[in-house]
Amino acid sequence: MGTVLLVALAAVVTALVITGLVRAGRREAQAEKARLAEEAQRQARRSLEAVWAMDDREFEEYIAQLCRRDGCTEVKRVGGAGDLGADVIGCLPDGRKIVIQCKRYAKHRTVGSRDIQMFNGTARAEHGADVPVFVASCVFTKPARAFAARQHLTLIDINLLGFWNNGTVLTSFLDLDIARSGTNRKLRPDHD
Repeated sequence: MGTVLLVALAAVVTALVITGLVRAGRREAQAEKARLAEEAQRQARRSLEAVWAMDDREFEEYIAQLCRRDGCTEVKRVGGAGDLGADVIGCLPDGRKIVIQCKRYAKHRTVGSRDIQMFNGTARAEHGADVPVFVASCVFTKPARAFAARQHLTLIDINLLGFWNNGTVLTSFLDLDIARSGTNRKLRPDHD
């Protein structure tokens, strides 16, 4: 009887130790996953230092090049005076027409809802966009993201642009819930 009790007690202790180790392992795995996500975001942003050095025309051509890389066809940079909000126009790999507005702002600035509203007024009506996309080298304000979500506009802020630059394909950004994702916090000018 004593041996059975000791075996049962040893089994309980072993189970408790294993459970504790599994829980600790899960916490460590979650912490490591969060750390890796933060590091990926930092790396993506660091790789975009050249973006902030571009002029508006170079930024538009850079976005056009990313579209071409991702299989878009008939891609043209059309930005300039009187462009009515279209800087890059093309077709997605599935044939839908994409119209992109590009804003190359300093990293500490934000794009507000007024810019998004103006783009929304022309992207579909003037340019026939199936997929209107607004790309910025900074972040969007919370009201801008909320408006874009209601109007089914795709926003690519500096964080997503970093991932796009590093190989994530454009189509993976088209169905993101932009009202709930991203950030509306300005970056400090000296922050990477």
